[in-house]
Amino acid sequence: MSVPAATRPPVLSVVIPVRNDASRLQRCLASLMTSAGNVPVEWLVVDNGSTDSSQEVAIRAGATVLALPGVTVAAARNAAAARATAPLLAFVDADHLVDANWITSALDVLANRSIAAAGAPYASPLDANWIQRAYGRFRPVVAGQQESDWLGSGNLVIRRETFAAVGGFDATLEACEDVDLCNRLRRSRHRLVADSRLHSIHLGDPRTLKALFFGELWRGRNNIRVTLRGPLGLRELPSVLIPVIDLTCIAAICVAPWTGLRTVLGSALVIAALVGLRAVRMTRRRPHSSAITQVIQNVAVAAVYDLARALALVARATHRTRRERTGEHAVA
Repeated sequence: MSVPAATRPPVLSVVIPVRNDASRLQRCLASLMTSAGNVPVEWLVVDNGSTDSSQEVAIRAGATVLALPGVTVAAARNAAAARATAPLLAFVDADHLVDANWITSALDVLANRSIAAAGAPYASPLDANWIQRAYGRFRPVVAGQQESDWLGSGNLVIRRETFAAVGGFDATLEACEDVDLCNRLRRSRHRLVADSRLHSIHLGDPRTLKALFFGELWRGRNNIRVTLRGPLGLRELPSVLIPVIDLTCIAAICVAPWTGLRTVLGSALVIAALVGLRAVRMTRRRPHSSAITQVIQNVAVAAVYDLARALALVARATHRTRRERTGEHAVA
């Protein structure tokens, strides 16, 4: 006779940070618990000062709630990881829905002791609008299992001992903490893989260009800082160089009376070329029958993305700014 999951020690501790996102948290927990089946799982929800019913939703679902108002999402995840008792940690954001076999697939992937961490690129919502569909084209397409340099912290499974050994997330970072963690894992020669079975839908993809702008203005704050920590290779250079080049060109355009028309036109052409290259890459990544329409949409999204990442070098935006300007939810 099988032993009920509730009476067995957990094999996986799932960490979910949340702030004022009760509805999506409920859906997230439901999808995770469906995927758990009879697997013993420890549920840890870290509440970052919610004023809605997020804590009540977590408690009703049987999760342990840690109330940590005013901390970064990295610090929230670290605190829950320190409380976790299972040998494996799963970090899932409250605005994610996972597939029915997500947990069993995660356990299967990590059964290979050579793999330290696993995940998969996020998928756009099923009812995605054109902005969300274009935004989704920034993400690589994973078929089966493949080596990866980066795994998003909203859909990540990692060995608890490995997470502790590299020091967890950098709690001083407000964004790009997952990039930093993966960089440190790679420097320590740990193996990261993306596996298509760890599919999750990201309900938080930006629905408007305004939401996209402020989201990337916030994320771009730590982009160069984290990237320059290394390891730095050819694939990492564009994320450093493109915002710097774009900002330089924007500055040249803004001081047009002193730089002259030729400099302004040249700067505009450089910006347009970089946006165009990004849009072409997006189009090639997920081609569609309506190619011209898709290219135009990709150009619009790429332009807003690049503008925000460039201005992030000189403009300070917080998660609170993002929420106030766009009315969107946030986990920290």
